[in-house]
Amino acid sequence: PQVVAEPRTEEKLHHLISIIKGYLLKDVLQIDGNKDGKFILSLLRLIAFQIGNDVSYNELAMQLGVNVRTVQRYLTLLEKSFVLFSLPGFSRNLRKEYSKTPRYFYWDNGIRNAVIANFNSLEKRDDIGRLWENYCISERLKRNSYLDEDKKYYFWRTYDKKEIDLIEEGNGKINAFEFKWKENKSKAPKEFLNTYSNSSYEIINNETFYTFLERK
Repeated sequence: PQVVAEPRTEEKLHHLISIIKGYLLKDVLQIDGNKDGKFILSLLRLIAFQIGNDVSYNELAMQLGVNVRTVQRYLTLLEKSFVLFSLPGFSRNLRKEYSKTPRYFYWDNGIRNAVIANFNSLEKRDDIGRLWENYCISERLKRNSYLDEDKKYYFWRTYDKKEIDLIEEGNGKINAFEFKWKENKSKAPKEFLNTYSNSSYEIINNETFYTFLERK
């Protein structure tokens, strides 16, 4: 709250950096002190640049110089600490649906920005697609949690690279959402709609976001 309430930009940044140093590098490490803060930050930076992409545990392990189990353990720790959350792949009927590894997101884009030390305005950023996707998905999950709506969440991708950012399943329905900051032109993959006849598909951009949050 102090970040939002603070009118001065410099103080906002100070609060965010303080959260990183005080919460991530102290509270998280108290739970499992086998690694130092640099390891946690390095892992979080790698995840920050892979928002919306499939995560390879093997690649993360190679980049960090640890084994796969260590990477998985710390990602689980960061999820339990409400820093990250993950979406599994949605797979029911199509043999070419991909569901081997999850995708990871931040509960707070401000923390992500602080981790990668990028506080530039939107017009100066090259990661606005990642920011927008992360923001939309995290806010949708928070909204449904506040309202005690029992939903399950996935991403959808096929081995031939057709994909949907968010699949929301509940009340016998499957809602598919694609997140585009400004674009409004994107066709739903025919394989998905033909396979899941009880599904809908919608593009969410910066003009339709609040309607998206209000929808049940």
